[in-house]
Amino acid sequence: MGDVGGLRERKKRQMYRRLSDTAIGLFQQKGFDQVTVADVAAAVDISKPTLFRYFPAKEDLVLHRLADHEGEAGRVVAQRPAGSSVLEAVRCHFLDGLARRDPVTGLNDDAEVLAFHRLLYGTPSLVARLHVHTERDEAALADALGDETGGGVQARLAAGQIVAVRRVLAQENWRHITAGRSADALYPEAVAVARSAFAQLEAGLPHLA
Repeated sequence: MGDVGGLRERKKRQMYRRLSDTAIGLFQQKGFDQVTVADVAAAVDISKPTLFRYFPAKEDLVLHRLADHEGEAGRVVAQRPAGSSVLEAVRCHFLDGLARRDPVTGLNDDAEVLAFHRLLYGTPSLVARLHVHTERDEAALADALGDETGGGVQARLAAGQIVAVRRVLAQENWRHITAGRSADALYPEAVAVARSAFAQLEAGLPHLA
């Protein structure tokens, strides 16, 4: 029975991925507003109601590609090694992402990643949907910071600052990449800027350092 459940779950994940990839391809080719949900459903040979069971909103077809990263900062904090401070764990995770050229750090010049970023940040409704994901990230991180900050507004304030630093660093890297810098050439500078940014965070949030 477990094998059947596992197979069903795997097929479900494959369908999520297939729908998302098909939709992103159509959106990049024709423009987000020019492609309907019905167009995406037809391209995958399923009904529109079936597609909505997987993705309640058109924007979610695109944001699915970032789903694995949702709540990431909260998980990094909650699962950090014993003896590691909150900010040390978050800093090390971001620096590791830079080294791996993780697209969420902005330090990635792969053509497919660049095309996805142009679609995401060039479509107002997708940017608005991205804010919802950011707010959920902040909430998850605030929950993980509860014991360190006493919870409440202090946890929310700290989470907001941490998430903002990560976002600004990624946007700055993305800005340089779109201006023509290569990820490899930008890497040393991106590391230095990130270290400086986290040093500022540590000065402002000493109880998390």
